[in-house]
Amino acid sequence: MTGILTLIPAAFLVVVAGIIGTLVGSFLNVVIWRVPRGESIVRPGSACPECRRPIAWYDNVPIVSYLVLRGRCRHCAAHISVRYPLVELGTGLAFAIVVWGGIAGSFPAAAVPALLYWAAIGIALTLIDIDHHRLPNVITLPAYAVTGALVAAASVLTGEYDRLLIAAAGLAILGGFYLVLALGYRGGMGFGDVKLAGSLGMMLGWLGWPQLVIGGFSAFLVGGIVGIALMVIGRAGRKSRLPFGPFMLIGSWIGIFAGPAIADVYLAATGLA
Repeated sequence: MTGILTLIPAAFLVVVAGIIGTLVGSFLNVVIWRVPRGESIVRPGSACPECRRPIAWYDNVPIVSYLVLRGRCRHCAAHISVRYPLVELGTGLAFAIVVWGGIAGSFPAAAVPALLYWAAIGIALTLIDIDHHRLPNVITLPAYAVTGALVAAASVLTGEYDRLLIAAAGLAILGGFYLVLALGYRGGMGFGDVKLAGSLGMMLGWLGWPQLVIGGFSAFLVGGIVGIALMVIGRAGRKSRLPFGPFMLIGSWIGIFAGPAIADVYLAATGLA
């Protein structure tokens, strides 16, 4: 797969990935709204929540339609949340960054499909957890099978089958750690976090031990910083419950892109390198 990427201009690949990402982001808006409500993500088609008129395809072009319609429904002029184009834009940027990372060597190019998958469900899970304080099983449980299949395919492409052993270890270590936290501190860590942790550990483990360790630790660091900041500005108290899924996902991306570099700095500073 690395050879294929080198044959195609990097800028073209990144742009194409970004465009595809905006289309995926448009679908994620449906997932974010409907999945927590137990609604089908297939039928009915998209419609205005106010007038219930179906949204035509030309009014459903990612980002562009929002700008053309100036953030309002074509039929009833109801306001359309700015979150919709932001999710589309954010997903497009995430896809572009992942493909760029594969080209630049931040991680094996064979891992790009798995990381694109995690970029997509990560955005959906983050916003659902923020809105509803839960991580739906319909997303977290299939992630085990999908991630397992994608990292297995990546090992076939690279010939690095030992990575699958670390992936399995990552699943057991991160999933087990969160399970202990959930059982030992009821009300602090939810079982949705436990289910997410295992598949995240699998992905991080396949990439390597530094990604797994730094990705797992960074979740608590980011969560602590955000929690303190919210208390300082008066938006949260010592007993406030914050959704932890977003911190787990943010921490994982820190591990994916910066895990080896951070680990090297730490080992050099402690004299262990």
